[in-house]
Amino acid sequence: PARRAPLCPFSPLLSMFGLPGGFGSRGFQDSFRCHSVSLLAAEQQRDASRLEYSDKIILPPSCLEKLAQLEIQYPMMFQIANPRAMERKLHCGVLEFIAQEGMAYLPYWMMENLRVSEGDIIQLRSVNLNKGSYVKLQPQLTDFIKISN
Repeated sequence: PARRAPLCPFSPLLSMFGLPGGFGSRGFQDSFRCHSVSLLAAEQQRDASRLEYSDKIILPPSCLEKLAQLEIQYPMMFQIANPRAMERKLHCGVLEFIAQEGMAYLPYWMMENLRVSEGDIIQLRSVNLNKGSYVKLQPQLTDFIKISN
């Protein structure tokens, strides 16, 4: 098969330095101090369980402004990484853009999986994830047999 030329002649050079290459491939990337969504829930007198048991994070309003200027796919998906342990990565969406500048609020289960504590730095970048095409579920108990239609 014929090899297509990159959109931008500098793409190989840009990718060598970890920068997005080509036109139309701009993405969002930033670092934040992470805090548990329970902290935000306590400050705003909100239901913490709704925030804790989700796969969504809360970012500052400036992120929405930056994301609006970029060519990203919807729904917005992000990769969160612990810069001290780069093998620890998660993917998530965003619930709201109401966090204080420089902060991101994560469910505690995410913080545990990333091995970060309150106030630690996380790296966030936008990603495009492929939709799943197959899932196989394995029941842990036989109680599901008793469910009627």
